[in-house]
Amino acid sequence: MKFECQYCKKSFAKETTLVVHVCEQKKRFQSQNETGIQLALRAYQKFYEMSQGSGNPKSFEDFARSPYYRAFAKFGQYCVSIRAVNIPRFTEWLLKNNKKIDYWCKDSVYEEFLEQYLRVESPMDALYRSVECGIRWAHETGNPAHDYLRYGNDNALCYAISSGRISAWVLYNCDSGQSLLGRLGNEQISMIWPFIDSDFWKNKLRDYPDDVKIVKDLLQQAGW
Repeated sequence: MKFECQYCKKSFAKETTLVVHVCEQKKRFQSQNETGIQLALRAYQKFYEMSQGSGNPKSFEDFARSPYYRAFAKFGQYCVSIRAVNIPRFTEWLLKNNKKIDYWCKDSVYEEFLEQYLRVESPMDALYRSVECGIRWAHETGNPAHDYLRYGNDNALCYAISSGRISAWVLYNCDSGQSLLGRLGNEQISMIWPFIDSDFWKNKLRDYPDDVKIVKDLLQQAGW
């Protein structure tokens, strides 16, 4: 009697040998529930939907046996490692801009997307993400979340801004955000400038007064 691996179809004389056998396909199927791999699967499905005109969603088995598996898995894990903002939109942007998949994990490519996306995203999405960042800081430090921009480490706050965690929607619409911008040095301002460009945001906020009022009121009520 032969014992066959359901993944690679290799046969073994003993069942115990099959149990300890690990092939590439078996490893892929065993890791399918990992967050990075699930993100990779959705990116792979979007790739076929947008680039190949495929009307039928690809299954995990299609993905696991695809020659693109490693590239997409690397992308999914990259998104997890950098806590990428709005991964579905990031994936769509990569595809629409014909970025080669070999470049999908480059920080410079993500930063290019982020600078564009943060200017057009929903103010409520921006507000939620910034407040969530404050709540995480509060859990780590024991301080109130609304003091995040007041008493958080300035360099860490600059990194949070440049990685899209803290939005200009928040910085320009609350007292603690204005205070933070006022105390940063020239080098720090230079680092975050692509994300807070005052010329752009002055016009943006002027053009959306209703959204500005909602964001300001919510931040004020929350103590920011």
